[in-house]
Amino acid sequence: MNTTASTAVRAEFERLFAEYGLPRVIRSDNGVPFAAANGLLGLSRLSAWWMVLGINLDRIRPGHPQENGDHERMHRDIRSEVEGVIGGGLAEQQQALDVWRTAFNCERPHEAIAMRTPAELYKLSTKRYEGTPTEIIYGPGMIVRRVRCSGTIKLNGREMFISESLIGFDLGLRPIDNDRFELWFAHVQLGTIDLTTETFVATSGRSERLSPCILKTA
Repeated sequence: MNTTASTAVRAEFERLFAEYGLPRVIRSDNGVPFAAANGLLGLSRLSAWWMVLGINLDRIRPGHPQENGDHERMHRDIRSEVEGVIGGGLAEQQQALDVWRTAFNCERPHEAIAMRTPAELYKLSTKRYEGTPTEIIYGPGMIVRRVRCSGTIKLNGREMFISESLIGFDLGLRPIDNDRFELWFAHVQLGTIDLTTETFVATSGRSERLSPCILKTA
């Protein structure tokens, strides 16, 4: 791929998920399109979609590439063994990279995995990709609001801005009292809404898990 546009990257992930199944977790850095620096909980359109699919997010700390050391080492090997070594155009470069990938996964033993190859350990996910859920069904007693094209939801006649990354997705509100609500997106608490002050306060850190919601696919 030669673009980081969210729609193009999502299409590629859809192809990969259809072929290999859904992962339990995706680790990424904090760059586009995996995260949004100024977004609620760093959510981008792409990572919000991952959450709707039931995938957990695992982001490394900004400025700490060593937390994704295996991935960074792979890129270093590609730079030294493929980039600037193979001549020709895009087709020739891709052909060389395909050969390198086969050697990396199937032929070259890796010290970190007891001198085995990644192909010896890899297994397809048992969780199949069946498309994007069309509905998130929250638990009893929760109020459901869909995020509007402006990134807002309407609650008791008041409009509250939440996030443009969540446009079109359903959120669940669990009442704390008459004027305060916990705000949830799938299995993750986003924060708290207080209607007396008309404020939304995002959560900090990792939230406790809600009893599982149901992700309904048409």
